[in-house]
Amino acid sequence: MTESDKSNPTCSAVVSLDATLGTDERARIRALAKHSHAVITRYQDDGGAYPASPTFSAYRGYAWLRDGSFTAEGISRYGDIESANRFHDWVDGVLRGRREQVDRLVAAALRGEPPPADEMLPTRYTFDGADGSDPWWDFQTDGYGMWLWSVVTHADRHGVDIGRWRAGITVAVDYLLSCWDRCCYDWWEEHVEQRHVSTLAAIYGGFITVAPLLDTRRADAVRSATEDIYDLVREAGIQEGHLTKWLGNSAVDGSLPACIVPFGLIEPDSELAEATLKAVAHDLDVDGGVHRFTADVFYGGGQWILLAALLGWNLAARGDTDGALRHLRWIVAQANADGDLPEQVDHHLLHPETKAEWVARWGEVASPLLWSHGMYLILADELGLIEQEEP
Repeated sequence: MTESDKSNPTCSAVVSLDATLGTDERARIRALAKHSHAVITRYQDDGGAYPASPTFSAYRGYAWLRDGSFTAEGISRYGDIESANRFHDWVDGVLRGRREQVDRLVAAALRGEPPPADEMLPTRYTFDGADGSDPWWDFQTDGYGMWLWSVVTHADRHGVDIGRWRAGITVAVDYLLSCWDRCCYDWWEEHVEQRHVSTLAAIYGGFITVAPLLDTRRADAVRSATEDIYDLVREAGIQEGHLTKWLGNSAVDGSLPACIVPFGLIEPDSELAEATLKAVAHDLDVDGGVHRFTADVFYGGGQWILLAALLGWNLAARGDTDGALRHLRWIVAQANADGDLPEQVDHHLLHPETKAEWVARWGEVASPLLWSHGMYLILADELGLIEQEEP
């Protein structure tokens, strides 16, 4: 972990685990980190995109800003500056190529004529920056906020000139300012009719992170939007003392910890943060593996590697080293014989009767999933268990 990580309020100080971990276990943890870096960089496209999964039928040939932003954070923490730079170069190029499209979307919104969802920017792109020809649940705004957070965090950590990506940053900011308050699909590409708390948090986190780098007009607009997001979530996104899956709903979602760390919509030491983490753990954490949400039927509703890492990241940031290590150990145990981490595992399915239909539709669960490997790197680094190597 670098000095800039230690000064980042969303990152805890390196925690010594010498008294907890034996030599063999520490070696396994570091071996999986090394393999995670190798998987991510092996499959990174020549143009810089991180494919969601290189072999899974529904993901092959596509890169998400959401998956990629967290994957880039893991790679950045591991110390591979060049790989992360190449990803951010790719996103910047994609967004610069959408400048005229975003200008049209912004103009329509200003006229009070918000474009339909199918005219908005996609959530995933082909490696050459195109929309792709396969139908998808495309209108999702979270990834654009996540990228703003990811690119600035990476640049700050390693002293990279943010001007390298300024053109793409302004496109993402203008786009989000025009549509942040619209209903859209959530992280899981469901419920387009709702406004999702985790999506709002991702935009908030991106705006807060990038605001000091913007011109006065954009900075003022961004700060106003963050105030509106903050107020909106507190008015309609809290029930029973915890954050909820979407506004006006009482359920929780495995993505909600991101509202605390890394996106900072909720103060980490607040009662709301504590209650939210407890609610997520109570409803969705089984033996260290975390489900997406209780009604999840995707591949039977298994436990997701990346969500276990997200909850662990939050616990580590709160100083709960034992709790964070529990999730890290669970993740290490899910790696296959080659060291690859899947999207989810089926040890504890919420709706096992639905798994077969997904296998018939798309094949077995995605593996490796680069986002899973990226989140593992983040959690391992948060616990001070990565020995950075020259890539």
